Amino acid sequence: MIGTLIIELAGGLGLFLFGMQLMASGMQKAAGDRLRRILEILTTKPLIAAFTGIIATVLVQSSSTTTVMLVGFVNAGLMTLHQAVGTIFGANIGTTVTAQIVSLKITHLVYPAVAVGAILNFFGKRRTYKYIGQAVLGFGVLFLGMSIMSTGLAPLRENAYLLQLLQNFGRTPLLGVLAGAVFTGIIQSSSATTGIVIAMTNQGVLDLPAAMAIVLGSNVGTCITTLLASIGTTLSARRAAVAHLLFNVTGVVIALLVFRPYVALIAHTGATVARQAANAHTFFNIANTVIFLPLLKQFVSLVTYLVPGEDITVEMGPKYLDKRILLTPDVAIGSVRQECLRMASLGREMVTEAMQVFLRDDAKLMQHVLQKEELMDSLEKEITVYLAQLSQHSLTQAQSQEVSALMHAVNDLERIGDHAQNLIQQAELKMEGRLPFSEQAIAELEDMYRTVDDMIAKAISAFAGKDLLLASQVVDQDDVVDNLERILRKSHITRINEKICFPPSGVIYLDVISNLERIADHATNFAQAVLGEF
Repeated sequence: MIGTLIIELAGGLGLFLFGMQLMASGMQKAAGDRLRRILEILTTKPLIAAFTGIIATVLVQSSSTTTVMLVGFVNAGLMTLHQAVGTIFGANIGTTVTAQIVSLKITHLVYPAVAVGAILNFFGKRRTYKYIGQAVLGFGVLFLGMSIMSTGLAPLRENAYLLQLLQNFGRTPLLGVLAGAVFTGIIQSSSATTGIVIAMTNQGVLDLPAAMAIVLGSNVGTCITTLLASIGTTLSARRAAVAHLLFNVTGVVIALLVFRPYVALIAHTGATVARQAANAHTFFNIANTVIFLPLLKQFVSLVTYLVPGEDITVEMGPKYLDKRILLTPDVAIGSVRQECLRMASLGREMVTEAMQVFLRDDAKLMQHVLQKEELMDSLEKEITVYLAQLSQHSLTQAQSQEVSALMHAVNDLERIGDHAQNLIQQAELKMEGRLPFSEQAIAELEDMYRTVDDMIAKAISAFAGKDLLLASQVVDQDDVVDNLERILRKSHITRINEKICFPPSGVIYLDVISNLERIADHATNFAQAVLGEF
C-alpha cells in the first residue's frame, strides 16, 4: 500500500510540475519579449511595480522564476533595489493564482484541455497558436497530475497515525510551517506544495488549520531558490534575495501571532477546505503586500542595514544623452562620446567575465554577462537614434564626419558584446559536456585573451584622449592578433593529428579563438574612429 501510494503521489507530482512548466513556457512564448520589457520599464513606482510583479508571475506561473529574474536584473544594474523589492511583493500575490485554479473542481476539463492543447500545439499554423496550445496542454496535464495525487492520497484517510500527525500541524502551526518550508525548499515550488495540500484537503486528510500552516511555510521555502540564485552576485542582487526572505518570514510570523482569528476568518471564504486553503494563500500574500508596500523605503533601508557594504551598480539606459542639447552639436557630440566610452568599458568587462566563465568554469557570471549584453543592445539603439536626430540639425563638415564615425563606433562596440555572448555559449557547452581542455590549449587562450584585452584597453584610452599614436598602435596590433589566430589554429590541427585534443573540445576551441579575433577587429574599428578611418 505504502509503495503504491508513494508511486502515485510521485507520478502525480511529476505531472503537476511538468504541466505547470509547460503552461508557463507556452504563456511566456506567447507573450514574447514583452515580459522582460515590462519588468525593466514598469517598475518605477512601488504600486506599479507590485502590479507588474503580479502580471509577470501569472505569465510564468512561478514567483521563484520572477524573483530569480529580478535578482539577475539587479545584478546587471538593469533595475534598482527599490524596483526589485516592489516587484517581489507583487510576485508573491501572482503565484497564488495557480493555487486558486487548482482548488476549483474542474477535473472534467482535464481531457478536453489536453485534446485542444495538443491540436493547437501540433497542428497550429501560426506560432502564437502553437504557444497557446502548449499553455492549454500544460493546464490539462497539471490537473491530470492533481487528479492522480488526489486519488493516490485517498487511502491516507484510514491511517489514524498520519491523521493525528497532520492534525498536530493545526494545533502547533509552527510545525506545519517548518514542514511546508522544508518540502518547498526541496521541490523548489510553492505552487506544487499548495497543490499537494489542496489534494490532501480534497480527500479529507488535512483540516483547514493544518493546511494553512503548511501553506504559510511554503512561502518561506520558496525563498531558497532566490537565495541560491544570488550566490556570487552583486551586493544589490543579494539584498534583493534577502528582501524576499525577510518579507515572507516577517509575514509568516505576523500570521502565526494571529493564527486562530486568521483561521476563523478564512473559514468563511469558501464552501470547501480546498477553496479555503487557496484563499488563505492569496489573502496572506495580499495582506503582506498591503502592510509592507507603504513602508517600502523603510523596508529597503532595513535590508541595506542587514546586508551592509558599498554598492556598485550599472545604470540602465543612457547616462549622458540629453535631447535638449541637440541644438548645440559640439556639446551633443561630446555627450555621445561619453556614452561610447561607457559602452566600451562595459564591452571590455563582458569579454573579461566571459573568458573567466570559460577558463575557470565560473558559471555564476553567466547571467551577469547576458544581462549586460541586453544593456549594450539598448544603448546601441538609443545612441543611434540620438545621432540620427543630431544629423538633422545644421552641422559643419567636421561634425558630420564625427557623427558618422560615432555611428560606426557604436555598432562595433555592440558587436563586441555579441561576441562576449558567443563566448558564454561556448563556455556553457564546455561545462555541460564536461569537455576536457589541455593545459597548452588553456594557456594559448589566456595568451590570446590578454592580447585582445590590451587592444580594447588601448582603444578606449585612444578614444578618450583622441590619441592618434595609441590608436595607430591598436591598428598595428590587429595584425598581431590575426597572425596569432592562424598560429593557434595550426597548433590545434597538430594536436588533433597527434590525438592529443578531444575533437568536441577542438570545435569549441576554434570558435573561441575566432570570437576573440573578431573582438580584436571591432576594437580596431573603434580605434580607427579616432584616426578618421571608417
